[in-house]
Amino acid sequence: MIKYIDPYTDFGFKKLFGEEANKDLLIDFLNAILPEKHRIKTLNFRNTEQLGPIYDDRKAVFDIFCEAESGEQFIVEMQKVKQRYFKDRAVFNTSFVIREMVERGGEWNYELPTIYFIGILNFIIDEERQKQLINVALRDENGVLFYDKLHYIFLQMPLFTKSEAELETPKDKWLYFLKNLTDFDEVPAIFREQVFERAFETAAVARMSKREYQCYEANLKVHRDNYSAMEMAEYEARNKGHAEGHAEGHAEGEIHKAIEIARNMKNEGLDLSFIVKVTSLTTEEIEQLD
Repeated sequence: MIKYIDPYTDFGFKKLFGEEANKDLLIDFLNAILPEKHRIKTLNFRNTEQLGPIYDDRKAVFDIFCEAESGEQFIVEMQKVKQRYFKDRAVFNTSFVIREMVERGGEWNYELPTIYFIGILNFIIDEERQKQLINVALRDENGVLFYDKLHYIFLQMPLFTKSEAELETPKDKWLYFLKNLTDFDEVPAIFREQVFERAFETAAVARMSKREYQCYEANLKVHRDNYSAMEMAEYEARNKGHAEGHAEGHAEGEIHKAIEIARNMKNEGLDLSFIVKVTSLTTEEIEQLD
């Protein structure tokens, strides 16, 4: 039996980093990858669902959205399955944080906080730049930094290939932890430090409540079904010669399975907040299910 949760699932990632009790884990992880000038001492979680100014507008739903005491804003997302327009999605999500400054009302001099979008990706987002960590900021044609308040950090996990013996920095340890968590039978010696011992305790399947375990199992099913739907879409696209089949099939499969899981969980009487966490559907969408 697998001893630790899969951090690439929505439930697993938010269990590790998205709960108030585990705020210290998120701070340590972020500080391992952020530049020293933006290291975090304390942070507060914020609403992960950002709506447009009009009800029918598109919305953004973040895995984790938090704010440092010094004002920096952080959107953190774990993405297991490759998305064609993930860069666009990253820019779209940061736009909601920027717009929120306008909506606070009152006089405003256009000063913005520093915003970081951090994507932990189980795929290669940039085939031409074979770098494990990509840190993007606005620069001019000569490579000179133009604006230092908007950053996109992409961790291309398939390019992290260090063994346990090669781990040197806190960043190395966190990436190794995330990439190999479900393969561990016990805590490796290199992780015998307080923050990682807490991380392993948090990730232990045996420590889950019955309801948490049901939630996790349902989330795993969604991810497995999505992966299966994606493979089928790719197969059909290859055989029919329609490149758009991948994206369309994956999207339809994802929505269908999320609705199916939400309906079953609702009928079993599970809390609405748990269903939202597992399926990423909105409260309104779930309430409308029969």
